[in-house]
Amino acid sequence: MKKQDVDMYVGKRLRLRRTMMGLSQEAIAKAVGITFQQVQKYEKGANAMNSNRLYEFAQFMHVPVAYFFEGLEQSSGHATGFAEESATFDHKNRGVSDRESLEIMKAFKRIKEQVIRKRLADLVRAVADNKTIME
Repeated sequence: MKKQDVDMYVGKRLRLRRTMMGLSQEAIAKAVGITFQQVQKYEKGANAMNSNRLYEFAQFMHVPVAYFFEGLEQSSGHATGFAEESATFDHKNRGVSDRESLEIMKAFKRIKEQVIRKRLADLVRAVADNKTIME
């Protein structure tokens, strides 16, 4: 794996976390004292983050630094994809987009009833595994 592949992967994880938190590039840039353009460059993998900057993002986004590297070894071997377990796939493969995954996750988090959340999660797993749904 090339250095740039790692930078792109870390940038995608940064964007994923930022989007999950509902934050703009400008908001996280302001929080760590950089420009939103610099955040764009990090997210695209055009610029590498030093360890201090990575730590600042992790602190602000309430994740361990390791979050940005989770799934890197299992990644599909190219910088445009995440690990399979993250349930996001490259648009070229016509799979689920990062945006769709995030929208579903945000909607799921808004469901307050635990029983409904469990049943819905069971349904999604069954559909994903191509199983017959039985009560």
